[in-house]
Amino acid sequence: MSEEKKLKKSRKDVDMTEGSISRHIINFAIPLIIGNLFQMLYNTVDTWVVGNFVSDEAFSAVGTVGPALNMVISFAIGLGAGGGVVISQYYGARQEDRVSDAVHTAMLSSVILGAILAVVGVISVPGILKLMKVPANIYPDAKTYLTLLYALMIPPVIYNIGAGVLRAVGDSTRPFHIMVVSTLTNIVLDLLFVIRFGWGVVGVAVATSIAQVISCILVLRIMLKETGPIRLVPSKLKIHTNMLRQIINIGIPAAIQGCITSFSNLFVQSYVNAFGSTVMGGWTAYQKVAQIIQLPIISITTALSTFVGQNLGKNYVDRAKQGVHTSLIINYSFCVVAGLGIYMIAPALSAFFNSNPEIVKMGAYFLRHIIPMYFLIATYQTLAAALRGAGQSKLPMIAMLAGGVGFRQLYLFVLTHMFPGNILPVTYAYPAGWAMAGLILLIYYNKVDLGRSRLVKD
Repeated sequence: MSEEKKLKKSRKDVDMTEGSISRHIINFAIPLIIGNLFQMLYNTVDTWVVGNFVSDEAFSAVGTVGPALNMVISFAIGLGAGGGVVISQYYGARQEDRVSDAVHTAMLSSVILGAILAVVGVISVPGILKLMKVPANIYPDAKTYLTLLYALMIPPVIYNIGAGVLRAVGDSTRPFHIMVVSTLTNIVLDLLFVIRFGWGVVGVAVATSIAQVISCILVLRIMLKETGPIRLVPSKLKIHTNMLRQIINIGIPAAIQGCITSFSNLFVQSYVNAFGSTVMGGWTAYQKVAQIIQLPIISITTALSTFVGQNLGKNYVDRAKQGVHTSLIINYSFCVVAGLGIYMIAPALSAFFNSNPEIVKMGAYFLRHIIPMYFLIATYQTLAAALRGAGQSKLPMIAMLAGGVGFRQLYLFVLTHMFPGNILPVTYAYPAGWAMAGLILLIYYNKVDLGRSRLVKD
């Protein structure tokens, strides 16, 4: 075997500009789905361990600061998505020098961004906890946990942006492998530090940080050993101004969208909370199921973003549009099957999380009313991913903020005043926001030239 063939065989990148569209999208999405399941497990392990082996106060503290951590990680993931779009387009165009410039710009930027987030995060902890109205009895544990994780923010930022680089060239398998290793490490260290050493909240924070450092090391190791255009060469680390501008133009809107959307969800929760603990319990059961049901949709759309980026890089606009149609068909098909299945077993799914008959009833109620509406999520997520892959990320941000945040809050304010004490308007708050965001994106998508913001210059 020639040296060139050996190098090609050792590479894990995937050219999505040729071959079966559905096969490329599904093959890319499957590792993402499984990896995201591990990511969910990763996020719940800390809460489960402190809830069972430390105290109720520690349990509440770790659970309460979750949204604050998610907002920061969402920002990093958004910028990573920007880097991924830039890299995927140049990769599709076979401009390997530009790919390399984008990779080194993105990775050096990840270190700088991680450092900034760490400093700002640590300084902001008291203000964040005050804004969240954290009770005095859990404040010390919440402050300790959040401060430690913010202080070590560089490794998870490097991992998320590095994983975005790998996915941009069609490699979703190795980020999945890294997530499996990191999650298992987190579980083992959580149990060791909390049960064996008795470190409490500090133990789960240290365990999580070590697991994140390992994921960072693994993604860097992969990129340092790469033989393709995404190989990381330390001596080439440099901020290429033009590349950074492109990454920011695409990544910042996605980052802002993720942060504000996460923040707005807190307001929806406040309307649910007004109905008391039974409704809150049912809503919690719905959310646990919903997180799992959304994974295939999100994974398909992530695959689509890479697919569109690569094909537009080669100026295959029609093939990129075919990818959008294929993704919609896959997602709609999943929504029909999942919707019917969950409608039939909704009480059993709710009872899995809490056996209280009233909570089971409310959980089934939410599942049966909201899950069948998931074709709305599929619509706006698919169109948003297509536009983002084309480098047009401002409109998805505007649509989500207008529909998923602004319209949803207006809807809740008006409907809950028109029908006080009725849970039905609150139940449809999420679908209402999805519908408005999807409508905005659908109108825009049907009018826009998908390739108009193509980054590649022939």
